[in-house]
Amino acid sequence: MLLSIAQQHTANGGGVESLLHTFFSFLQRKTDFFVGGDEGKAEEIISTVVDRYVKESSKVRLKRDEERRKAQAKQDAHVKREEEKRKAAEALGKKKRAEMKLAKAAEAAGVSTSDGPEIEILDDEPDNLKPKPKTDEGASTNDATEDDDEDDDEDNGVKLIGNGGETEEYRWTQTLKEVNIYLHVPAGIRGKHCAVEYTPSKLSAGLRGEASILKGELFAKIRPDECTWTLEDNDDGRDIVIYLLKDNQMEWWKSVVKGGPEIDTKKIVPENSNLSDLDGDTRQTVEKMMFDQRQKAMNLPTSDEQKKNDMLKKFMAQHPEMDFSNAKIN
Repeated sequence: MLLSIAQQHTANGGGVESLLHTFFSFLQRKTDFFVGGDEGKAEEIISTVVDRYVKESSKVRLKRDEERRKAQAKQDAHVKREEEKRKAAEALGKKKRAEMKLAKAAEAAGVSTSDGPEIEILDDEPDNLKPKPKTDEGASTNDATEDDDEDDDEDNGVKLIGNGGETEEYRWTQTLKEVNIYLHVPAGIRGKHCAVEYTPSKLSAGLRGEASILKGELFAKIRPDECTWTLEDNDDGRDIVIYLLKDNQMEWWKSVVKGGPEIDTKKIVPENSNLSDLDGDTRQTVEKMMFDQRQKAMNLPTSDEQKKNDMLKKFMAQHPEMDFSNAKIN
């Protein structure tokens, strides 16, 4: 009944004050509340009742304010964690890009593996200052024969694509440091539909509820904590793109998984790099590696060996009383 009366006053625009007027008017007209007691007794009763509910309301208000404070603190903590995650991901991405850049620079400086060729740096150095390789008689004939052999091998092997290969189910590319795998899936596929798992030595990737598109023991070990995957759009649908960081970053993979189609790693030719494309620190490192490589080709001391020789000469000059005729640098 009281709720119905309150709703009527609210509908008429009177609100709480109008409701109180109606209640006290009833007490005045139908009871002796205001005139039956001592002077000021009605005010005392009203004040006591109001004080009681004001105190109870204060407790409710304080509890509500505390809940809001906790909710805000929880929200602030969540925002802070997300920001820390974003900064950590950004730092990791920056670190990976720097490592990739240095790895490419190392490749460009002439670092090679047993399966891959050396890499040439385009440093714009005049030809007359570079050491000329020795040639044997009949070299041109041998080169032509090797080219013919390579053409024959290419017809029988998996065609190189980005230093990787392509099968009916997937394609892959690689550098000395990483492997990128592209698995084609239909348009509309989202992350929750994908099932991608990897350990240091195994990989399984495909769609949930279906047979794996790619599964098996990896050609070599990876670093799972620094691997990731994502979805990318293409003209025919989407690709599950898997980024794998090699554990041994000085070898070329012949295949993604053992038993899969293999490429001929001897045909891998990494892209040339220009020194002008590198930052100062990386360029200095590459130039040192280039210098050492050329010095070795001419049977001359490397930069580190020269530094040791200079230190020995300086020490000899400071100690002329000592005999250094049989001194050797280890």
